[in-house]
Amino acid sequence: MTEFVSSSYVLLPLAITLVAPFIILLLKNHINLREMVSFIAGAATFISILYMVPSVLDGTIYTFTLFTLLPGITVSFAVDGLSLIFALLASFLWIIATSYNIGYMRSLKEHAQTRYYFCFAVAIFGAVGVAFSANIFTLYLFYEIITIFTYPLVAHHQDEEAYSGARKYVVYLMGTAKLFLLPAMIMTYVLCGTLDFHLGDMVQGIFPEDAPTHWVVLTYFLFVFGLAKAAIMPLHNWLPSAMVAPTPVSGLLHAVAVVKAGVFSISRVILSGFGVETMEALHLGIITAYLAAFTIIVASIIALTKDDLKARLAYSTVSQLSYVILGVALLAPLAVAGGNMHIAHHGFSKITLFFAAGAIYVATHQKKISMLSGLGRKMPWTFGAFSVAALSMIGVPPVAGFISKWYMITGAMDAGHMLFVFVLMASTILNTAYFGQIIYKAFFEAPAPGVNIESYREAPLSMVVPICITAAISVFLGLYPTVFYQFIELLLGV
Repeated sequence: MTEFVSSSYVLLPLAITLVAPFIILLLKNHINLREMVSFIAGAATFISILYMVPSVLDGTIYTFTLFTLLPGITVSFAVDGLSLIFALLASFLWIIATSYNIGYMRSLKEHAQTRYYFCFAVAIFGAVGVAFSANIFTLYLFYEIITIFTYPLVAHHQDEEAYSGARKYVVYLMGTAKLFLLPAMIMTYVLCGTLDFHLGDMVQGIFPEDAPTHWVVLTYFLFVFGLAKAAIMPLHNWLPSAMVAPTPVSGLLHAVAVVKAGVFSISRVILSGFGVETMEALHLGIITAYLAAFTIIVASIIALTKDDLKARLAYSTVSQLSYVILGVALLAPLAVAGGNMHIAHHGFSKITLFFAAGAIYVATHQKKISMLSGLGRKMPWTFGAFSVAALSMIGVPPVAGFISKWYMITGAMDAGHMLFVFVLMASTILNTAYFGQIIYKAFFEAPAPGVNIESYREAPLSMVVPICITAAISVFLGLYPTVFYQFIELLLGV
């Protein structure tokens, strides 16, 4: 039975992630202490969130209202099962990413490292805020914080290419938020008189039965297109363009804060805003599922055409994000479970892939897939971890991605939507094609003509260890799927 408990404790993880960036600024001339702050803050945030897990698993939903702006418009926080999945993912990967950041940034002697670590930390603050948002207004505030403070990360290199990619990034994300998400929030308030999510189960939404159907439908699609961080086609192009950022930022964008904020927000709006009853009554779920299915297939086909490793991984992310949306949009309990579990499963696997891409660049300065032939024998740990993460993306047991896909396929069959079963199977084949090529080249092909690989070695240990850790966690989550399924049960109200 769900029990709502008001507790200021929910502010602790937010306070840690808010204070840490400013301590990083103060320690700009003490680089070892500066980096240590990120480690300590990440660990403290993760532990403070982990502390709430037993109570939430027992049915408690923590809430706290910071202040009220207008009747029905508050800055409020709530922690339920879905919140914990995203918040635990973001805080834990912050710890791992800090180690990787040190190896990457120092090896390449990158400039403006203090600004980099400051913005990275604020992005995690935004991610935790999105995870803990109890209403649409609070979610909107933290969603925009993520966009604002990841812009300097995308533009980090401060050259023409970086500024061009960063402009597209901010225009897409802030433009859609202003044009679509803000009106969606206003219309929700007008129709419902509140912006608070309905937490505790996914059946009931906040929209009254007598709300005009056409306005509810319009509001829904304003949300879908306003949350462009989810990268549903055609609002996806910002994501490949953001690959001009340093590779650890690409990992942050694709595995932790940015894109996960997008799919998490869509999941929250569907399940805790509109609810299954409204979604089914207005056939909104099936329309969304078709949009997601289209994105899954087309993005995978585009990924096949890319020779740049990060570009291929970027389009893979576009495709994989829509797994989450497809699972939730099917509205069947098992599909919803698979979709939301994929937030974490994809996070660990995709950050492994981007970490590996960065390690390859640091060690060899190679970016093209066509130039990776034979490198697996020189960098076995990096390419071994890459292969494990790739198997997760494909959906091969016992890696985590298999569990997500299994739940989604089973849920689609339970709901009688066999078309989406075929979509997921086709995506598996395409994933095998574009990841299999990389693995085959790395381990089984002779070096590319004119490339001397004899001098290549693994990247610094501070980079290789995080890669292996995240790959190992992907296997662990595949072997023990109940780790996150218990949180999903709370969301489903079972």
